[in-house]
Amino acid sequence: MGEQKLFFEDIKEGDSGPSRTHKLTRTDLVRYAGASGDYNPMHHDEIAAQAAGQPSVFGHGMFTMGLLGSAIEDYVGVANLKRYKVRFSRQTWPDEELTTKVVVAKKRNVDGKSLVDLDVRVVNQDGEEKVVGEATAELPSRS
Repeated sequence: MGEQKLFFEDIKEGDSGPSRTHKLTRTDLVRYAGASGDYNPMHHDEIAAQAAGQPSVFGHGMFTMGLLGSAIEDYVGVANLKRYKVRFSRQTWPDEELTTKVVVAKKRNVDGKSLVDLDVRVVNQDGEEKVVGEATAELPSRS
């Protein structure tokens, strides 16, 4: 998606950004391992994951964080994003449907900057939170 032109005056507290939904596949796990260099067997080796007490292989936290980051950037624009922080709250599993949620928590002006604080998270199809975080964007003002 191209850089969105969102202005500070166009949003209000409680507004939601567009969400993204992605069904996590085992192919995603393998592709992300190759791209990131994270070859932990818990992400691709079913036997090793079960031997470690897991029901199956599970997703990379940073994959889910990246999915959420893309949704945030789609909403506020990559150049406007100033801070992004998350906590990994639960593992993600193959075949889960992951959905991003981006909500405007607060608008504020600080030292001439128009800042928007966002409550951000990823949930699965059952509403379980997988990643929970916050982000801040500095948006342009119309004035």
